[in-house]
Amino acid sequence: MKEIIFNADVGEGAGFDAQIMPFISWCNIACGSHAGDKEEIKKTVWLASAHKVKIGAHPSYPDRENFGRVKMTLAYDDLVKTIITQIEEVKFYVDKKGEKLHHVKPHGALYNEVVKNEEIASAVLEAINNIDKSLFIITSKNSKLSYLVKDKIRLKFEIFADRNYNNDLTLVSRLENEAVLTDLRQVFEHVKRMVFENKVRTKKGEELSIFFDTICVHGDNPKSVEILEYLHHEFLKLNLKIT
Repeated sequence: MKEIIFNADVGEGAGFDAQIMPFISWCNIACGSHAGDKEEIKKTVWLASAHKVKIGAHPSYPDRENFGRVKMTLAYDDLVKTIITQIEEVKFYVDKKGEKLHHVKPHGALYNEVVKNEEIASAVLEAINNIDKSLFIITSKNSKLSYLVKDKIRLKFEIFADRNYNNDLTLVSRLENEAVLTDLRQVFEHVKRMVFENKVRTKKGEELSIFFDTICVHGDNPKSVEILEYLHHEFLKLNLKIT
């Protein structure tokens, strides 16, 4: 039986976290740099714990104005430092709750940069290793970050239920039309193809191979709860185990 692990970006103040938690296995909590704050982090950690959802940190470029979705130019050491600070912010509340930090997943522009920029990927990995070398790292298959991680067991590859892909398997820019998927049936067909065929149909109509461990639905997508409910309902009918 195939198994599905859903994850979602939370703690971003979108207002859906409590409704999302019952449908996900892993969560990625904003660290206060692109969204959230200490109280939001604490509240989200407590919420995840109550639902037995594994907790990850979701560090970003320090850019609240653009929600961390615009590339920033930072000195290498400054980037390492801000990522360490962000992860430790979430880890503090995770430890306080008696839970264990499970993973780290970069956010937004930082996520996109570790796919193609080895120096940025190296800074992110250095920051994570500075905190805990056993933490899982969520990225996309064949990203620069994935090549730098020596212990391949730590890597967890991700696909996106609610985003369109380019022909190089990067995500379609949010500045373009149809970057974000909201139609429930369209999302289901998109994910179903990836789950059963390990293929993704790009925005230009090509079908490419894709591999993954977990499926993300963005917590700030206005239809995130509906999408997750619908995917759960449809995949359970197809005898998939959702862990």
